[in-house]
Amino acid sequence: MLNWLAWLPENAAVGGAEIDGLLRLIYTLTLAWAVLTLGAIGFCLVRYRRRPGRRARYVTGERPAEVAWVLVPVAVVLGLDLWIDVRGAPVWRRAKLERPAAEVVIQVTGRQFNWEVVYPGPDGRFGTDDDRRFLDEIHVPAGVPVRLVLDSRDVIHSLFLPHLRVKQDVVPGRTLETWFQATRPGAYELPCAELCGLGHSGMKGWLHVHPPEEYARWVREQWS
Repeated sequence: MLNWLAWLPENAAVGGAEIDGLLRLIYTLTLAWAVLTLGAIGFCLVRYRRRPGRRARYVTGERPAEVAWVLVPVAVVLGLDLWIDVRGAPVWRRAKLERPAAEVVIQVTGRQFNWEVVYPGPDGRFGTDDDRRFLDEIHVPAGVPVRLVLDSRDVIHSLFLPHLRVKQDVVPGRTLETWFQATRPGAYELPCAELCGLGHSGMKGWLHVHPPEEYARWVREQWS
């Protein structure tokens, strides 16, 4: 069996398997339809090629058989699209709408060409004196929901965590949110996935997922 997702890193988040399953469905249907379409085009190129003694015939598209060449593919594509929508709706709902209560809330601001990360202090509120700021690094515990509050200082950026199957555009003038729950400790690359200027390729941070005890120690160190 072909592994459509060999280009993706190993999943390290709750809900990632559902997203992978949806991607496999989309790739399978797309490949099957592409093979069918190109096969039909190739058949027509050979079967109806120009040959001596055979004149071309003008087709008006008024006969039912001729109209079917348009309507049948449209119906098939619409059916496949609805199938993807039905399969994808619960995945989208769980990923974007049914956000669990987050134990860790972090502000992340994109700017050319860095990620500014802010943690609230012991008071649990942003914009106070006990906030802690970091550049291009996020620290979270494994096994708990984390909510990211995103905005941009300048242009459109896109926060991308491929290991966690998270990608969210960051739009100036808007505050957007996303969430994840990492399952495996480790350091995961955090690139910008939206062309944002000449330094776009260097806009990269790191997500550090700690075991709970190690994360608790890291928190104590920041506010000791």
